[in-house]
Amino acid sequence: MASVLKTIKLGSIAIGAGRPFVLIAGPCVVESRPMTVKIAAAIQKITNRLQIPFIFKASYDKANRTSIGSFRGLGRNRALEILREIKERFGIPILSDVHSVQEVSGASEVLDVIQIPAFLCRQTDLLLAAGRTGKVINIKKGQFLAPWDMSEVVKKVETTGNRKILLTERGTSFGYNNFVTDFRSLAIMRRTGYPVVIDASHSVQTPGGLGRASGGHREFIGVLARCGVAAGCNAVFIEVHPHPHRALSDGPSMLPLSQLEELLVDLKAIDGIVKRH
Repeated sequence: MASVLKTIKLGSIAIGAGRPFVLIAGPCVVESRPMTVKIAAAIQKITNRLQIPFIFKASYDKANRTSIGSFRGLGRNRALEILREIKERFGIPILSDVHSVQEVSGASEVLDVIQIPAFLCRQTDLLLAAGRTGKVINIKKGQFLAPWDMSEVVKKVETTGNRKILLTERGTSFGYNNFVTDFRSLAIMRRTGYPVVIDASHSVQTPGGLGRASGGHREFIGVLARCGVAAGCNAVFIEVHPHPHRALSDGPSMLPLSQLEELLVDLKAIDGIVKRH
C-alpha cells in the first residue's frame, strides 16, 4: 500500500504531492567560476520568468570518472567556494554529490541538498553520515537496483531521524554501455512516501561509450523529462551547458542551455494537467 507522500521543505521551495515540479539543474561539474556563475544566472532568469522552483546543481568533484585522465574539477575547496558564492549571490539552494564519509561535514556547510551518487546508494556509512547532517538528501537509485530495493536504502537514512529524502530515477543498466528508463520506477519509489525525481540527463548517458569517456544521446533528454512529468514526478533533474560539445564532463548527456526554456514551457504545461487530475 502506498504511503501518504511527504512534502519536503527547502526554504521557500516545497517538493511533494500537489506541488508544482521543481527543477534541479546546472552543469555537470564546476568547470570555472565564470562559467558556473553564468549558467546559474541564466537558469535563474528563465525559472523566475516561468515561475518554476529551482535548485542549482553542480558537482564540486567528479570522483567517478571513466579514465584517470578525465577532468575531476577545480579542487574540492575551490569548487565549494564557488558554490557558496552562487548560493549567497543568487539566493538559490545548492545540490551537489558527496563520495565519502570524510567529505560530508565540510560539504554540508555549503550544500542545501546532499546527493548520494547512484553507485554509492547502498553505502551504509555514507548514507548515515549524510542523514545526520539534517539536510535534504537526494538518493539516486543505483543502475543495478530495482525500484523496490530503494525502500531499504530509505530506512538507513531514516534511522538518523532525517526524513527529508528525495529518490531519483536515473536509468537501469541495459546490456553494455546503455541505460533504459522504466517509468514504473517513479510510482514504485513513491510508495516509500517520499518525493521522486526524474534524472533526464544521466538516463541518456552511455557509460564508457566513447572508450575513455562516457557518451550519451542528449536528443532524448526532452523525451524523458516530459515522460517523467507526465508520470507525476515531483522534480526534474537536467544538466545544462552553453556549449555541451566543449564541456569538460558528460557533454553528450547535457542539454544545451539555449533549449532549456522551451522544454520547461512544455514541462510546466504537462505538470499542470497532471496536477489538475
